[in-house]
Amino acid sequence: MPETASATSTLSPAPTVLPVLPAPSVQAERLIGLGVHEIAGLSAAELRAFAAAADASGAGGEGVLLAVHPDRAPASALAPLLRRDDKPGFVVVDMADVDLFTPIDTVALPDAPLYLLTGVDRGDRMANWSPDEALPALAAEERTPLLLTEGIHWVLQQPAALERNRCFMTIGSRLRKANGAVDARTPAVWISNGTGRDGRERRNAPKVGWCWAGNRHTWLGFASATGRQVGGRTAG
Repeated sequence: MPETASATSTLSPAPTVLPVLPAPSVQAERLIGLGVHEIAGLSAAELRAFAAAADASGAGGEGVLLAVHPDRAPASALAPLLRRDDKPGFVVVDMADVDLFTPIDTVALPDAPLYLLTGVDRGDRMANWSPDEALPALAAEERTPLLLTEGIHWVLQQPAALERNRCFMTIGSRLRKANGAVDARTPAVWISNGTGRDGRERRNAPKVGWCWAGNRHTWLGFASATGRQVGGRTAG
């Protein structure tokens, strides 16, 4: 898409107030129902115990997101669990290397299979910014960009986080090439229009795709959080 609008363009959609995320224990049951604990090599009891401890401690306050470490539950395994209009999520065909997208250097992940994200936000205010513009702005706000897997976890727990004209990028994940250079693709989660290689049958399905790091899109914000923690301890 041509870069014709400024980062502060009035084309950006108005922010949407999303409902508060359910308690970690409720989120744990959702993941268990989807079989995510089995993907991650965890027992249902382990997932429930972690969530119960988070509930009891009040870790992160209201509205935390329970996430599984991407080494345990990669994006390729999580994306098909997404649902919209009774259609499963999918990864675009030209992103077969989706699981090779790893955290950028400024993102510190907890050394644990399960952790919590605090203050998750879709970044509607940054719609029509490019990833290259959004990343330093998030850093200046002391916010951390979401990983692709974290973005998928968010939509699994809160489908309202994904709506037409208000979808989001997850620029905490990038692919590093064999020569050390960073791939120009930046992952995102949005809704398929059922065109091109997606196929008409996938219209309105949740879609994991990518955009160029220098491009702007009026319908993509930049998902971020205030931090990641395990048992009240902040990562990094």
